[in-house]
Amino acid sequence: MGVAGPPVQVRNHNSAGVITEEGPFMASPLPVAGFAIIDAATLAEAIAMVSRTPCAVALGVVEVWPLQESA
Repeated sequence: MGVAGPPVQVRNHNSAGVITEEGPFMASPLPVAGFAIIDAATLAEAIAMVSRTPCAVALGVVEVWPLQESA
């Protein structure tokens, strides 16, 4: 169980460079492709990891929702 922190949108269209934007991607005519839990030491590492995924590269967007550590 965890609490999600603020989301970050990650794009890397055509591998031309990573673009991030704070906040959720609220509306889209595209379907949600699923979710995954990844293990990364920092938010920057998680962004680097997802920026190379097919969705981020192929004109899509990947949301990263960091989980806050529980006490």
